[in-house]
Amino acid sequence: MQSSGVFRSVCSLDCPDQCGLLVHKEDGRIVKVEGDPDHPVTKGNICNKVRHMTERLYDENRLKYPMKRTGRKGDGKFERISWEEAISTITSRWKDLIQTYGPESILPYSFYGNMGNLTAEGMDRRFFNRLGASGLDRTICSVAGSTGYKYTMGGSFGIDPEDTIHSKLFIFWGINAVSTNMHQVALAQKARKQNGAKIIVIDVHKNQTGKLADWFIPILPGTDSALALGMMHILFKDHLIDQDFLEKYTVGWKELREHVKQYDPAKVSEITGVPVEDIYKLARMYGETSPSFIRIGNGPQHHDNGGMFVRTVSCLPAITGQWKVKGGGAIKGNSGYLSHNTVKLQRPDLLKNKATRVINMNLLGDALFSLDPPIQSLYVYGTNPAVVAPEGNKVRKGLEREDLFVVVHDLFLTETAKYADIVLPATSSYENTDFYTSYWHHYIQLQQPVISPFGESKSNVEVFRLLARGMGFNDSAFEETEADMIRQALDHPGNPYLEEIDFEGLVEHHYLKAKVKPLFPGELPTPSGKIELYSSQMKQAGHPPLPTYIPLVEDDAEKHLYQFIPGPNHNFLNSTFSNNEKHITLEKEPRLFMNREDAEIAGILDGEKVLVWNQRGEVVLKASVDENVLPGVVVTQGLWADTVGTQQLVNSLTPDRVADMGGGATFFSGRVSVEKLR
Repeated sequence: MQSSGVFRSVCSLDCPDQCGLLVHKEDGRIVKVEGDPDHPVTKGNICNKVRHMTERLYDENRLKYPMKRTGRKGDGKFERISWEEAISTITSRWKDLIQTYGPESILPYSFYGNMGNLTAEGMDRRFFNRLGASGLDRTICSVAGSTGYKYTMGGSFGIDPEDTIHSKLFIFWGINAVSTNMHQVALAQKARKQNGAKIIVIDVHKNQTGKLADWFIPILPGTDSALALGMMHILFKDHLIDQDFLEKYTVGWKELREHVKQYDPAKVSEITGVPVEDIYKLARMYGETSPSFIRIGNGPQHHDNGGMFVRTVSCLPAITGQWKVKGGGAIKGNSGYLSHNTVKLQRPDLLKNKATRVINMNLLGDALFSLDPPIQSLYVYGTNPAVVAPEGNKVRKGLEREDLFVVVHDLFLTETAKYADIVLPATSSYENTDFYTSYWHHYIQLQQPVISPFGESKSNVEVFRLLARGMGFNDSAFEETEADMIRQALDHPGNPYLEEIDFEGLVEHHYLKAKVKPLFPGELPTPSGKIELYSSQMKQAGHPPLPTYIPLVEDDAEKHLYQFIPGPNHNFLNSTFSNNEKHITLEKEPRLFMNREDAEIAGILDGEKVLVWNQRGEVVLKASVDENVLPGVVVTQGLWADTVGTQQLVNSLTPDRVADMGGGATFFSGRVSVEKLR
């Protein structure tokens, strides 16, 4: 490994853009991270998060060696141990638990803090399959929307984002793309400059994306599907449809045409808070402008009715025939084009008991108290559930259990790690070999180590190899190299888009594009092979077969005045960076955005501290009073670290019930009360 120079790399963050990077290194240390100007999509532009990555990589608080707990759970008191002692302690405890309670008493808990496929879903899955541990249903992010979209389109297939340079109308629906998909914004701005494209933003908060729009449409939380149905009502009524496309490539358009007659604009306006004239204007702009493109965001799918929202809005491009126009259509996600061979990578054949229980990660708080047999050990990696998981107070109470053996593998002593019995230091992506598949653009990218491991840190792949040896597993699956695993994952005859991509090609070129073609003319992986405006699959699953507005859950325990939306901020990614001083300085402080009318009634002034509470918990934030949210709605941005003397863990207030589809999270369907801090 060269000690100095400039090296190609890839951003590992859970972000659709997955930027190509150039890493500058001097004397074995990264001194600068910048965008790769040759990357065909990201073109050298990167966000603040990555631009200041060196502040995180060399943070003085980064973990350097394994540790064991010496104080009470949650106090964060540890002492240094060797890797040998750490692995021996973990495997000895697990062997005892398996003998006494069975392997399902052990639960892995992970997510995509590092989006590398080997890191997030490779050797770990092999190990826990072989162990026979309880399975984890990783549903905290996008599963409700992906399930809803699949009912309509058959899988995660949208248009090529590079084609949106041709779009003349962009609708960013429920996505703060400036902070979470910046290169889609760059493409929209380029289209605006080159061909006069208009940008519409539909959201509950006039955030940075809303402020750059030509037209911002505020909407009441959880009512987005009603607005989409109101648009359909007008599109059919005003004959702003593509009859030929509907007849050739869809099923159920006649039923849908009749169904949406009930969603007249006056009724939809009452539900959504969007004025009647704006509903007409939006529908007609969409029906009369071509190519038009909808970027479907994660926000609205974090409601009780989130799957149905995505299922509904994904019908719009079919009604107007936009899928057949270059630059027309939608993107919810594009991961279907880059799907790899997960059977070879994850080795589900190693799991002997095919009836092993699977636990929804959104229900961790309940799982730590109520399962039978109980969870006796938790192994956490790639996530920070003490901050990220819903019903945060319940989760932290569960982590306090003295009989719960907790292991955390991370870069920092996170809020979750403070409850651990054993803490293991993790490598960053710049220290690993891995491959990355964007869920927005169509490029697979290879990461090879740029720097040596920090201190005694080890990658997920290395740690699970050690754990396998400690458990006495002799399977060849645990001896394969990272290169072997990547080759196996890319050997996927079921995905023709990857036909010309292999490990050797990635080594040579660093990134390669999937062999993608337009969806139409063509056949979709739905039961009918067409866009399913009417879905028999949904009917069989107990859902309305046609797009339908379903109000949010009426919870008697949630008789609070405000709908609460804890959205993302600009300089963190979930809880990542929330403990790094540079990124905290850039983001400044957590705030509660509330409407001026509500603030006046409550006697709250801009900049005052407020108590935000419900039956689950309470937080203290600074009020930001403006007109950027509708009355009755309050919004926060970012998952802030649990620093001493603060009460800012907003997921203490969020419900842990699951969404309508896929077991998804309902972070945005909670309610709170707000009062001046006294």
